[in-house]
Amino acid sequence: MAILNILRYPDPRLHKVARPVTQFDNRLAKLVQDMAETMYEAPGVGLAASQVDVHEQLVVIDITETKDALQVFINPEITWSSEDKQVYDEGCLSVPGIYDGVERPSKVRVKALDLEGKPFELEAEGLLAVCIQHEMDHLLGKVFVEYLSPLKRNRIKSKMLKEKAGIEREAALRAAGRRY
Repeated sequence: MAILNILRYPDPRLHKVARPVTQFDNRLAKLVQDMAETMYEAPGVGLAASQVDVHEQLVVIDITETKDALQVFINPEITWSSEDKQVYDEGCLSVPGIYDGVERPSKVRVKALDLEGKPFELEAEGLLAVCIQHEMDHLLGKVFVEYLSPLKRNRIKSKMLKEKAGIEREAALRAAGRRY
């Protein structure tokens, strides 16, 4: 298993639409393992393949405190969502350190395939419903900050770009220091 690199907002690759998974093989199983390890290490409760620059319809979620109930959703599709809404403070591994309220349906029904390609259906509410919707947005090329006002979104984008520049500058200084 390996820790994968998580793309950071506003990386344009986060806006690619994922394609359906068509092969259920060892490569897919390894990707799921690597994504789970990456999500747990980050730490997070959900990760879409799009966030690790694999643009396939694959999501891993584990909302438990014990981190021992991994759920895998392949080619997920929301088949029903409730009319009642709820606002959850959402965060994202691609937008570290940023949390803000997003209104979404409080319950959803999703159909998907498991790791063997077998179909299943699940009704979710609360945090699981939020995670499913949030991660499925990634598969459509959408990041949760796009639900926020343009002013908030621009502030977040500026902050992320400044952090990226700082990280790159530190890496360059470390690399330069190793040469001497």
